[in-house]
Amino acid sequence: MRALRITLIIAVVLGALFVGADRVAVYFAEDQAAEKIRSSQNLSGTPDVSIKGFPFLTQIASSSLDEVDVKLDGVTAGDGEKSVRVTGFDAKLQDVKINSSFTSAVADRATGTAHISYADLTKAVNDPAVTVGYGGTNAAGKSQVKVTGKISAMGQSIERSVESTVSVSGGDTISVRAESIPAQGFPGLEQLIRQKIDFDRKISGLPRGLKLDQVVATGDGVDITLAGSHVNLAG
Repeated sequence: MRALRITLIIAVVLGALFVGADRVAVYFAEDQAAEKIRSSQNLSGTPDVSIKGFPFLTQIASSSLDEVDVKLDGVTAGDGEKSVRVTGFDAKLQDVKINSSFTSAVADRATGTAHISYADLTKAVNDPAVTVGYGGTNAAGKSQVKVTGKISAMGQSIERSVESTVSVSGGDTISVRAESIPAQGFPGLEQLIRQKIDFDRKISGLPRGLKLDQVVATGDGVDITLAGSHVNLAG
């Protein structure tokens, strides 16, 4: 009995040491992965990386991670005047394969969400005469944004507020297009207004392979759904 008790104690101690070593290793790996993602994707902030599954060390030994969650708040996507601030970026990457030198990681599949507030979407237009807000739903039940723009035409200052559809194009761009614009008999007025209120904004800086899937206008901004396969997490 004494020998069995000693064996059990040793097993518990060794188990605790293994768990402790496993957790230290995963925390270190998460920090390194976060910095790798930030630098490789040229992000304006450092993401929060969480590696799921236990034990971590056996996953590393097989060069495969069950799941990696990446969260980032307040990243600036795009370049220069065409940048847009994205909040609430949250991606889940599954079946992540790591190369032998641990310099890259590719997920078999990934899903995620992100959010852009109307204040940030308005700033992205980069025109003080244009504002973007919630436009409710159209007759078909599709969510819309309301875009208001001011222009000068024929010696007059003209303001129009129109309901616009918001959609995804090319897997990396949010497009806003007015459904119709009341021109009220002014030749060329619709084109002038569209030059103000129709716009595209590219969401760059996402891991390669992760694309914009859908975008929906809500009361406080637009919600973006992300999806992808063979997503390069870093490298």
